[in-house]
Amino acid sequence: MENNKYQLTQAGLDALTQELNQLKTVDRDQNLEALKEARAQGDLSENADYDAAREEQARIEGRIKEIENVLKNYTLIKSTKKGKAIHIGRKVRLKIDDNAPVDYTIVGSLEANPFENLISNESPIGRSIIGAKEGDAKLVKTQSNKEVQVTIEKVY
Repeated sequence: MENNKYQLTQAGLDALTQELNQLKTVDRDQNLEALKEARAQGDLSENADYDAAREEQARIEGRIKEIENVLKNYTLIKSTKKGKAIHIGRKVRLKIDDNAPVDYTIVGSLEANPFENLISNESPIGRSIIGAKEGDAKLVKTQSNKEVQVTIEKVY
């Protein structure tokens, strides 16, 4: 997503900023210490600890670059309770098929986490309900080609 604008809520921005700080101030230092200890063991050609520390260093540095790119190219989504239409940042209660209603928050794709009821605006359900209002029902084709009935019970 080079040079694209990432859509973030304030909570998502705060989480990324905190993760970046953790990576730069704690994880990077711990990794450097692990590299020093592994080097002290001698022969690096067959040193599993050294290989693991180098892989972790690559993961940390890659994630730092990724977060820095997002923080240079984001648009802050401000959740507003004006209007009844669903947009990024709004919380909604959805009834999917015959399941019990569940509250979800619509977020940008970087913040999506179905385990925390955070639905991406780019997911099939997210795309289908953007702009919809309380009481609307939508037939949505999921990524697995299954059709589900999504009823918007409440928009907070």
